[in-house]
Amino acid sequence: MNAWERAEGSPFPLGASWIAEESSFNFSLYSRHATAVHLLLYRKGDLVHPAREVKLNYLFNKSGPIWHCRIHCESSDDWAYYAYRVDGPAPQGGYDFHDFDFQKVLLDPFAKRVFFPESFSREAARRPGSNEGQAPLGILPNQFCEFDWQDDRISRHGSDLVIYEMHVRGFTNNPNSGVPETHQGTFLGVVDKIPYLVELGVTAVELMPVFQFDPDDGNYWGYMPLNFFSPHHAYSTNPSACNQRDEFRMMVKELHAVGIEVILDVVYNHTCEGDHRGPTYSWKGIDSSTAYMMTGNANTPYANHSGTGNTMHTANRAIRRMIVDSLRFWDSHMHVDGFRFDLASVFTRNSDGSINLDDPPIVSEIGTDSDLCDDRLIAEPWDADGQFQLGKKFPGQRWMQWNAHYRDTMQRFVRGDRGMVPDLMTRLYGSCDLFPDDLRHALQPSLSVNYITSHDGSTMYDLTAYNEKRNWANGHNNTDGAKEYSWDCGWEGDEETPSEILQIRKQQVRNFFCLLMLSNGTPMFRMGDEFLQTQRGNNNPYNQDNATSWLDWVRRVEHADIFEFVREMIAFRKSHPSISRSRFWRGDVRWYGTGHLVDMSSESRQLAYCLHGESQSDKDIYVMINAGSESTEFGIQEWAFEKWRLAVDTSFTSLSELASRSESQCVVTPTWNSPSRSVCVLVER
Repeated sequence: MNAWERAEGSPFPLGASWIAEESSFNFSLYSRHATAVHLLLYRKGDLVHPAREVKLNYLFNKSGPIWHCRIHCESSDDWAYYAYRVDGPAPQGGYDFHDFDFQKVLLDPFAKRVFFPESFSREAARRPGSNEGQAPLGILPNQFCEFDWQDDRISRHGSDLVIYEMHVRGFTNNPNSGVPETHQGTFLGVVDKIPYLVELGVTAVELMPVFQFDPDDGNYWGYMPLNFFSPHHAYSTNPSACNQRDEFRMMVKELHAVGIEVILDVVYNHTCEGDHRGPTYSWKGIDSSTAYMMTGNANTPYANHSGTGNTMHTANRAIRRMIVDSLRFWDSHMHVDGFRFDLASVFTRNSDGSINLDDPPIVSEIGTDSDLCDDRLIAEPWDADGQFQLGKKFPGQRWMQWNAHYRDTMQRFVRGDRGMVPDLMTRLYGSCDLFPDDLRHALQPSLSVNYITSHDGSTMYDLTAYNEKRNWANGHNNTDGAKEYSWDCGWEGDEETPSEILQIRKQQVRNFFCLLMLSNGTPMFRMGDEFLQTQRGNNNPYNQDNATSWLDWVRRVEHADIFEFVREMIAFRKSHPSISRSRFWRGDVRWYGTGHLVDMSSESRQLAYCLHGESQSDKDIYVMINAGSESTEFGIQEWAFEKWRLAVDTSFTSLSELASRSESQCVVTPTWNSPSRSVCVLVER
């Protein structure tokens, strides 16, 4: 068999691989419908004319739907890049639509690194005919591209898990970030800022998409993937050689060294190729009906459940294998700890777009893969075409989920909406309505990823500064962006803000963070919210690669009090394991209002509760929440009042300021006057 493989190549592994003992490259490409496949090998000095073009013979170089070949490399061969040209049937009707164009230079979907020539052009990929010299190319695997992980390992966090959503470029690309200029906006820039993350206290970073995406598409966020196996070239200081992978791996290794998990926001529901009017970079020209869901309509052949023009055909076994192989690659070769799946409801769609909630194959394959069994799996449990599967409806049994109901409840309650108390109780408790722990479901509160803001919306500060979004710069007539529940605190915008308005806004942000850290479940917040990052009212800056989206590190100094409060609340949560549990609080919690009974009326804006910590070897916690515009007196319903001390009051700038006042050390009356729009937390002495 080895002799046959040396002559004909091997169908596995897919992609390009180096066979050291043979001084050969093996190439393997899946295309069920192709009638002709040519392999193109390029030197660095000529990206227009291939140094070698190999025509694959289906009698020797095809096994089932996989085309393959083995190319011996002489010492004089200086090939650096590779690509394909693929031909096949003309566009056909129904679900057999094809987009073959034999003149197109096509990127291998399994390339581990991607190279962009200086003349790279998205437009050349959009129009019919050749895009030679303008196409992205795969970088041939270098046999010396090894990385020393040493003793890299990470322990999974439990009750102390706090997720920090981060955009790699936006985190340090601002010149005031304090990192070396060559590191700004890169993986190494994140490494430079690790001491900051440690000081803040977060225990996981969730990186917005770092897969190679189309640099010509104008999607700063990175949600237009071009390849599922390679880090984005612009996030490394040098996109050549091994840097694309090694600098990512260096970042992961250094984060692990300080106990921070690395979670990737991954996009497997669509690609940057768009619909029939979009570019042909890779999948579309290799085998479009395998890669994408089709409508059967010749005028709009590509199904669009993602809102971006196409939808990955995850019901197809070849696409499922590619996705699982991609996850395995990032797990085993890049040492990441988990994945957050963008628009994960697409995974539940059958080939015709209908919904399969019983056992969608891709969800099952990911969840049961032995190589991924220790990884965190987080779903965004909806898609752009009406599916909303939050909670028990989503078929991934051990998958965590972004909890949009938590977000909406907290935004509405903190801004002062009435009648939110019953829902507030449910969200603080861990959203048992969505993740029930009954006999049938046996779900847990930690599956709920609680957040108030994410990249997909306003910053937390902007929620308190703008009633109206300001998305004009995005180019959609201010019609884009999520619906949110904001309140400008009586002054629209951030220009010439009176000091008293700014203080209200800061108190509202403290309320948000306090409630987030007091909730059962898994907390997540977006980068910069800890020092009042602003996007000037833009709540959808997906195409704003500028100061709108880059962190302004000057605000870290200007609003050091907010940073200090957030840091202290994270530490408070970590010091009280009874807050975040593997199970719901059940009998350990007692709910109250300003008096003994909870006021669940349509007018209520107050809630109190006592969380008993003995079962978790923790102290008791008594929380009083007042979202009203006037101060309110709460009766302390448990234990003698002398038992309690005040640990948190969001009307103070920080917990350390509170602790410095002797009158806060103990409670001296059986009632507590809670300031307007505040959260007060008592802790057992």
